[in-house]
Amino acid sequence: MSSKPTIIKTEQGLVNQFEDVVTLIQRTRSEVIRVANTALIDLYWQIGGYISQRIAAAEWGDGVILQLADYIAKNYPEIRGFSDKNLWRMKHFYETYRGADEKLSTLLREISWSNNLAIMSRTKSESERLFYIEKCISERLSFRELNRQIDTAMYEKSVLTEPKLSTALREIAPNADKVFRDQYVMEFLDGKRYRHENDMKAALIDQMKQFILELGKDFIFIDQEYRLQVGNSDFRIDMLFFHRELQCLVAFELKMEKFKPEHLGQLNFYLEALDRDVKKPKENPSIGVLLCKDKDDEVVEYALSRSLSPTMVAEYKLSLPDKKLLQQKMREICEENMED
Repeated sequence: MSSKPTIIKTEQGLVNQFEDVVTLIQRTRSEVIRVANTALIDLYWQIGGYISQRIAAAEWGDGVILQLADYIAKNYPEIRGFSDKNLWRMKHFYETYRGADEKLSTLLREISWSNNLAIMSRTKSESERLFYIEKCISERLSFRELNRQIDTAMYEKSVLTEPKLSTALREIAPNADKVFRDQYVMEFLDGKRYRHENDMKAALIDQMKQFILELGKDFIFIDQEYRLQVGNSDFRIDMLFFHRELQCLVAFELKMEKFKPEHLGQLNFYLEALDRDVKKPKENPSIGVLLCKDKDDEVVEYALSRSLSPTMVAEYKLSLPDKKLLQQKMREICEENMED
């Protein structure tokens, strides 16, 4: 009987050691991929600069790019990815960023070429490009995920609207305005109209991967209809998450109506119960988010001004925003600031 624990302990010890080796492999592979990507972006930058300078000096005409692509394909068939279209993209890449500040020039080398192309072709200003490049890095967005963020006008919304946060939330999480948003777009629900909150919650659970992408990748889903027992009564939180960066529980309450101040009372009660009975000692105070169909910003401001709990109010949309309208509003704001 005395030999069994020794065998189990030895096997577990070997497993831990094997896992150490696997960690080393994975870490090195990630570093190799990162270094290779940086080198590839540098190569495209150099090629783009070379082509741009030759054309600017009138040494090359437009037709030379096609000749260069054909030359590479015929004489070096093992070298792929240098069609005339890609060579033109490299030139455009170089010309787009050659005057950029050092921070932007460094960051663009940390994301994939496909993401660089999406940002370069779909954004209009250096600040917008920097915004999406930083998003790609911080949230490790794939090409598809990045395009969705651009479709939902995340940049325009971040400039035009600030999340409605209580004073308590700003105090315990100074960077909460970068984590939470004033509006969440859930077009992945196909724009359906739901009669009951439970129906919409069920649809969100079915599309949880897309929902978390919209919330931000640091959110970890814990449960729906999370049960709280206070006294002899049971209560249910619509959706409970944990946020890795903020190190706290985040309770989401869904309201299929316009925001009402009394909604905060229910959410405050849930947060108190979470902090007393669920939160672990090392975790930060829980945060509450009200997701409403609509809201009056002035009513929200009044309601949150006296709230002692870390809460916020946001609205949800079931269809993609009109980017042209948002961009027009941004232009109007810029013109007003210039006049002032």
